[in-house]
Amino acid sequence: MLWPFLLALTAALAPTVEVEEPIYTTPDAANGAGPMWCYGSSCIARVGDEVVVSGSETMPDAKPLHNVRWALYRRAGDGWRRVQADATGRQREPCPLGVFSDGRLLLTSNPTLTPLNTYSGAAEPQVLVFDKVDAAPTVLRPRWDGQPAFTEHSYRGLAVDGPSREALLFNNVGYDQIHWSLLDRDGAFAACGRVEVPFGAEFEKPEPIRICYPVMALRGRAAHVLGISDITEPVRAWREYKLALHGGKPWDYDFRRLYYRATPELGAKPWSPWLLVADRDATCGHIANLDLWLDKQGRAHLLWLETSVWDSRMRDKFFVGTPITKSLMTAAIEDGKVTRRQRLHHGGEGCETGEQAGWARFHATPDGRLWVFAAIGGENRLAEVRPDGTAGAWVKVPMKHPMGQFMTATERLGSPASAVLDLYGSAQGVPGLSYARVRVE
Repeated sequence: MLWPFLLALTAALAPTVEVEEPIYTTPDAANGAGPMWCYGSSCIARVGDEVVVSGSETMPDAKPLHNVRWALYRRAGDGWRRVQADATGRQREPCPLGVFSDGRLLLTSNPTLTPLNTYSGAAEPQVLVFDKVDAAPTVLRPRWDGQPAFTEHSYRGLAVDGPSREALLFNNVGYDQIHWSLLDRDGAFAACGRVEVPFGAEFEKPEPIRICYPVMALRGRAAHVLGISDITEPVRAWREYKLALHGGKPWDYDFRRLYYRATPELGAKPWSPWLLVADRDATCGHIANLDLWLDKQGRAHLLWLETSVWDSRMRDKFFVGTPITKSLMTAAIEDGKVTRRQRLHHGGEGCETGEQAGWARFHATPDGRLWVFAAIGGENRLAEVRPDGTAGAWVKVPMKHPMGQFMTATERLGSPASAVLDLYGSAQGVPGLSYARVRVE
């Protein structure tokens, strides 16, 4: 009979918003790194029937840059409660959170080693393991290749293989070094190494291309990384004009090259060469690396957002007549190559729709289907990504307070595939950070 199939399909296109509620507020730390800053990882995890968030709290008695601390918030049946916070450490960045299949939580911390109110300096990366969210953690210190001079600017990433109970930590040093360390199921750091960054030999001034905000996945010691270029504008004419636009403030970074790299076995087999998946170099555009999902065959599915031109003033001076558009993109990677590439949404000047896509995340359900939850045109929408990469119809998610930027309880950080989509982020009209639960069936 066709009717049960049609009924199931209709239900799948009607997501239900079950919960929308605030979690916490905190003053602006004014240190360049807000609670969503580590967006390549996630600060929310599902542990059975509970949800846990790693919050970033501003410390009133400390000055930037080292003026925030982690705090753990738990949602059980009676709503959100702050269960504990760092009593001694100070740092700059929020702390990504993961979970093992046995319920243990992992939190990456990067406390400074400097005296109070020292602007910048050395830091000591740590992995905190919580047997329970309200229990004191076991503090682990990763093993590194050599003696890297870590600071408060870690640009770190975390990936967790929940079933295998292993985790991968990335940490940057400066503009040209990425260090990694693997935590095994016995609680030891079994392997470590370095990942060289790409090199911009074609730039006016050749230089390394720093890779930041890594989106990472780990399965059976096969590791995948999707990163974005984060360097000072390499084109002199554009750099000088941006300097004028910023009133002479020498702050300008290029986020317009999307790179992917993988290894089939950490510590035993080499990393593949960096694969340039997409770039917006030609028109001084912008790219945000959003998500990465591994299917059952081990193929990597990528999600990112492209903006044609970074700023209308740049367009009017250098690219007259070029429409400013945003494209939500997906691609599949197999054997180190892009095997398909699809545009899920396209909007802006000269497009069929003027609505533009913003933040987005993958969400896999237990039946093997893959979805994209996105901010589009001031609301949240959901669409299925079919096996061939094309998107189903976008359906509005009826949120009272749509989220513009958000993290999810994701498989990349150990949370299992679920019919429930757990969201942590900034909600329209709600101060601070919020939580939402959406049922996708």
